[in-house]
Amino acid sequence: MRTRKAILSILASFAQQLTSVLTGFVIPAALIGAFGSETYGAIGTITQYLSFITLLESGVGGVTRAALYKPLANKDIKDISSIVRATERFFRKIGLVFILYVLCVAVFFPFITDYSGGWAVSFGLTLAIAAGTCAQYFFGLTYSLLLQADQRGYVASVLQIVTSIINAIAIVILVNCGCNVVVVEAASAIFFIIRPLILGAYVKRCYGLIEDAVPNNDALANRWDGLGHHLAFYLRSNVATVALSLLSSLSEVAVFSVYNLIANGLQKIVQSFTSGIEAAFGNMIAMDEQQTLLANFRAYELISSLTAIVAFSTAISTVIPFVSVYTSEVSDANYIRPLFAFLLLLATALYCFRLPYNSVVLAAGHYRQTRGGAFVEAILCVVLSFLLAGPFGLEGVAVALLVATLFRTINFGLYALRNIVKMPLNHFFRHMAFTFGGILTCSCIGLEISSRFSCDGYEEWVCLAAIVLVISSSIALIGAGLFYRVDLRLIGKKFLSLVGRGD
Repeated sequence: MRTRKAILSILASFAQQLTSVLTGFVIPAALIGAFGSETYGAIGTITQYLSFITLLESGVGGVTRAALYKPLANKDIKDISSIVRATERFFRKIGLVFILYVLCVAVFFPFITDYSGGWAVSFGLTLAIAAGTCAQYFFGLTYSLLLQADQRGYVASVLQIVTSIINAIAIVILVNCGCNVVVVEAASAIFFIIRPLILGAYVKRCYGLIEDAVPNNDALANRWDGLGHHLAFYLRSNVATVALSLLSSLSEVAVFSVYNLIANGLQKIVQSFTSGIEAAFGNMIAMDEQQTLLANFRAYELISSLTAIVAFSTAISTVIPFVSVYTSEVSDANYIRPLFAFLLLLATALYCFRLPYNSVVLAAGHYRQTRGGAFVEAILCVVLSFLLAGPFGLEGVAVALLVATLFRTINFGLYALRNIVKMPLNHFFRHMAFTFGGILTCSCIGLEISSRFSCDGYEEWVCLAAIVLVISSSIALIGAGLFYRVDLRLIGKKFLSLVGRGD
């Protein structure tokens, strides 16, 4: 059952992330084409400023999932309801603070950036962008965590696929009709409000939660241990935009946002292959199934690495031709930045490489034991980003991200192997060498092929990407066959077992 749930979650998550990537390119192209790089940069900056409020979550999301694994395994509705109620109350308090914070950002945004669109436009944009997040805090975030912990994240994934597609279509139509940017963003917010309402109704109907359950606040007592993890994730995702907006220009933020769309898209695709895995690990740990945990961890580790090799080597080889086509009609900023692209993609590949170690550590609930490394990553991100953004711009923030991610990846990997899955530490460094050796080898071959192509449109780029993808996939599988034959065979058996009972 665990395997089937995990595969279903993977397929749904992959479809969701693919949809997110595709709509993620359609929407910026429409907004940049209609309103320019400065306004698109302003939208990205406002979004990042608003996301500061997530720091108040103090890592409650991960702590809640970890607390739910055991009562879900025991089908204890009373305990589940108590944890859900405590989490729900916590997020609604954050929602109230968020409303006040939104008003502050809306009022002061034009005074802390060089946005020339006017105070009324930035005020309206801020309110529109904030509406969806507000709805999440009040109506949907807690239920999403419950579904993730129960390996039913596919429900939220399907809902997100539908609303994302409708949202992208609506934005393109409104832009083509000549609507102003505030109207476009306000219309988009409607879909982000509807999504958590539907999700909440589904959970209440399917789980039979006890409405008047006494909130179990003790389940969230470890949230301060999760703060470091949450802080590191947040700063890794957002500090570059803030540093660039303060020390550079909004046009540079727009350039960063375009490349970050690509990096985040790839990250989401790799993560989609791991959807539901943390919950499965949590169930194995709760049931004290150490050998099952070890076997599944090794399989997951190899799948994650193979996906990263193929995805990031293909991206490194083809990103500049893609951006050239994607921004061919934009002339208000320089979007051709090969060194920045390589550094950003390499940092993102490092993040994806550490996903197996991250998942098993959080599934075990070892927040306190690993919070020190999280705080160090957060400090490195902030200090290096602000030191390097001024003199080196985009390349500077990419280096900051790379250094911080490398430190945390090693920290997570060694801790997970030593304390949870009980494997030799040299396995981590061998596996890292295999993964990044594969990425660099495939990238060199891909870049040589790319240099012989002339991409004047998406058709030529798709042809180039397909060729590089096939070559990278072949090299990755050959490497896995040479160095990870046993694990590769286990992965094959896992998929074949889906036709039977499998675990």
